Amino acid sequence: MTSTLFILQIILAILITISVLLQKSSSIGLGAYSGSNESLFGAKGPMGFLAKVTFVLGTALIVNTLILSYMYTKESNRSVADTIVPSTPATPASAPIAPSAPAAPANSIPQAN
Repeated sequence: MTSTLFILQIILAILITISVLLQKSSSIGLGAYSGSNESLFGAKGPMGFLAKVTFVLGTALIVNTLILSYMYTKESNRSVADTIVPSTPATPASAPIAPSAPAAPANSIPQAN
């Protein structure tokens, strides 16, 4: 489902780009249509039609973007840290034993005679 919506997103982006480029600007735009096309769309030319198409395509692009973001968030509500399997717990290293003071041998103590 998400791959279909992603393909639709790409198509909508291409169509809205074409729709915007076909519109006349103050510098006459791309000039992609001639005077004969203006009579096809009425006395005002294609401006009203292309503006409506651009609005509809823009709205569809926004709605598709919201749906895609919802679906990706729904699919990936797990974290990467959830997939990490902890290894066996390490046993703490025993602390080094401090050497004790050497005990004096019993026969080395001088005795009084």
